[in-house]
Amino acid sequence: MPPLSHVLSLSNAQTVIEAVATVAFALSGLVEAARKRLDAVGVVMVAGLTAFGGGSLRDVLLDRRPFFWVEHASWLWSLLALCIVAMLFLRARHFAITQRAMQWPDALGLGLFAATGTQIALAASMPAIVAVLMGMMTAAFGGVLRDIVCNEIPRAFSDHQPYAICAFIGGWVVVAADAAQVPDTVGLVAGSATAVLLRIAALYTGWKLPKWHAGERGRP
Repeated sequence: MPPLSHVLSLSNAQTVIEAVATVAFALSGLVEAARKRLDAVGVVMVAGLTAFGGGSLRDVLLDRRPFFWVEHASWLWSLLALCIVAMLFLRARHFAITQRAMQWPDALGLGLFAATGTQIALAASMPAIVAVLMGMMTAAFGGVLRDIVCNEIPRAFSDHQPYAICAFIGGWVVVAADAAQVPDTVGLVAGSATAVLLRIAALYTGWKLPKWHAGERGRP
């Protein structure tokens, strides 16, 4: 059994990383809702779904109670405050709301949630492939919900730029660090950084995955 100080440090690291990921995804949801000109309730709902959707799915599948946002109920107040301040700022500053502005906090949230989701699944004694898929779902599902509610085909499936695959690779970095008995906090940081940097590189370079062309041959 690991020493108590080690468990506490890992728990604290997971909490901090999930808190930052929650804020990052909330910002991406908030920007997208503002782009769609939703009202105040819509903005808060989209920000909340984006921030809490992936972690909630993970907790349901792992039968983990309480849900992470119930365990840290103060995050709900923080979300409300963030939405109010952001709406006032956007209205006062006439900030140009673009799709690209949403992509940067989304990339940060993707990497952070991929690492924590994988680590939490490993701690629940899940096999490596299951843990990585849990991390990928934690990272991607909030963005999928955001796009569906905003009446968009989820970008994770349609823009052909690596998204879930970045989370998938970041999750395997966490698994490899765990197998190598690297300190868990180091594995979390390494997995997060890998996924975030891969997503940012894809955005900067315009790298795209192959498109599906079946049935298009012979079309005029």
